[in-house]
Parts: sequence; structure tokens; C-alpha cells
Amino acid sequence: MSGQQALKAQATSTETATPSKDWLRTLAQYRTPSTWRSVFELAVTATGFFGCWALAWASMSVSYILTGFLCFIGGGFLVRLFTIQHDCGHGSLFASRVANDWVGRVIGVLTLTPYTLWRRSHSIHHSASGNLEKRGVGDIYTMTVQEYKDSTKWQQFMYRLYRSPLTLFVIGPIYIFGIQQRLPVGFMKDGAKYWISSLGTSVMMFLVYASMIYLIGFWQFFTIFAITSFTAAAAGMWLFYVQHQFEETHWDMPEDWDMHDAALHGSSHYVLPQPLQWMTGNIGVHHVHHLYSRIPFYRLTEVIKDHPILGEMKRLTVLESFKSVNLHLWDEAERRLITFKEAHASKLS
Repeated sequence: MSGQQALKAQATSTETATPSKDWLRTLAQYRTPSTWRSVFELAVTATGFFGCWALAWASMSVSYILTGFLCFIGGGFLVRLFTIQHDCGHGSLFASRVANDWVGRVIGVLTLTPYTLWRRSHSIHHSASGNLEKRGVGDIYTMTVQEYKDSTKWQQFMYRLYRSPLTLFVIGPIYIFGIQQRLPVGFMKDGAKYWISSLGTSVMMFLVYASMIYLIGFWQFFTIFAITSFTAAAAGMWLFYVQHQFEETHWDMPEDWDMHDAALHGSSHYVLPQPLQWMTGNIGVHHVHHLYSRIPFYRLTEVIKDHPILGEMKRLTVLESFKSVNLHLWDEAERRLITFKEAHASKLS
């Protein structure tokens, strides 16, 4: 047995033998942010994003292919900005809550994401992830096999449509970032702060966009904005999908559900090439993040390096992640996500 195989075997043994909660004390050692490192990561990412915008505008008189390429790279930097905003929401980027909140709000104008509203939705996602009775807020809705079988033909059709790649990775991102987040959908009766967050962000977006249109022209602005924003939104949806929608994920009914088990075993370790790992702010180390969300994004790889067993848990390669696109139903008996075809076959057997 090779060293890698031995480590995988040990990781599998650890998954089943070690309570997820036991990792908390170990992970707590990584929760302290470094102010200079946080500022540096923010500065580098913002410089890359604005630099791509400026170069994309300058390149429009040279080559639209070059413009598209620069917008695509700019979308990558926008994903990284979202990861930084995400850390602000968890209070992990800076020691100061005021600093986290204001940096998060400012970035939200660029990511089209109202900070306070998103922070609330995302906190619900963390607190209810893997709980079959608390689906529907801040997650990608997933039916069980039995629920699907008990549904009408129309409901099954609509669920298949919802779970299609076109909906999830094209229509979905446009709807979420372009429409849904312009109002406090799901929190309209939960207080003024969510209205202030969504409408305030939208007003600031309008002011920034109007200024940019005045400076560089409508079509120039729209072209760069549309390609950059859609690239980031689609990539973000893909990342969110593969972080929880993989075969060996974790779902339970409330009586059997444990938040720590759901965090560690219901989130993937998405193994990306180093450039993509950097561009996505290490968010692929999602199982560690979900178990201890106060760890700054730039310290997640430090955790994996110091604790190789965690690095082998819930590993999902890029090739394996493509297969996850066909997994749509949670099989409560086999405790894994399965395809519609598998569900149909089980119905006939």
C-alpha cells in the first residue's frame, strides 16, 4: 500500500471513528486573522479586479477577443472578492467586527450581493446544512428519492427543470444576482435592516454604474460588466454546487442530525489546480470551513498541511465534480446522492 493509499485509508477510518466535534479544539488554533495579511489579500485581489477592468476597456480598440479574455480573468478576481466578502460575513477576515462589516458592504457593491442580507441567509445555511427538515434557505434544493416518487408528474418535471445545468449555472446566477438580491427575498418581514441592505446596495450599484457609463460609455461598460459578472456568478454557483452536491454528502432527519457531522461530512474538499485554488480563495477546502467558519480563507491550506488526514476527507477532484452534475436525489436508504436514472431503476425493481 502506497503512502497516499494509507493516508486515504486512515482518513476513512478517522471519518467513522472520530466525532466531528472533536476537531473543533484543533481548528480553533487557526481562527486568529492577521490584519496585515488580510489587508494584503484584499489589496491584491482588488488591484487584480480593477486592473482587469481597466485593461479590458483599453483593449476594446485592439481586440474584442482580448477584451473577453480579460473580462474572464476579471470574473475570477470577482470570485475571490466574493470569498473575501464571505469571510467578512463570518467575522473571520479581521478581528474588528466594524472592519468586517464595512469591507463586506463595500465589496457587496461589486459582487452585487447585499452584505447584511446575504450574511443572514448564509448563517442559516451553515446552521441547517444537511438537515432534511430545513432545506430551502441559502442552499440548492434537493429532494429525497421518496419525495420525488410521491410527487406528481408536473412536480417531477419542474424539479428536473430546476436541477438542469441550464437552470443551475446559467439562468440561476442571472436570477439570483440580477433579480433576487435586489430585494430581501425571504426576509421581507424580518426588519428594516434587510431592506436597507438590499436597497442600499442597489442604490450604490446604480450610482457606480451611472458614473462608469458616463466615463467610458454605455456599451463599453455593459460589455465588460456583463461578461465579468456572469463569469463570476456562474463560477460561484458551480463552486457552491460541488461543495455540497456530491455522492457521499450528508443528510439526516432532525432526530439524527448533528451540525458538526453535517459540516464535516456534508461538505466536499474540492481539489483544484493551484492557480484556481488561489483565485477561489481556498473555498474548496469547504469541509474545514463549514466545521469552523471563523478560520480566515488564507489559513485553510495551513490546516490541510498540518493535518493531512483532513486533506483526504471528502476529496472531490475536478473530473469527479463533473459527474456530480447528474446527481439529483438523496437516497435515504443508501445514504448517497443518486441520478434520476438510478431512482427510476429502483422504482421498477
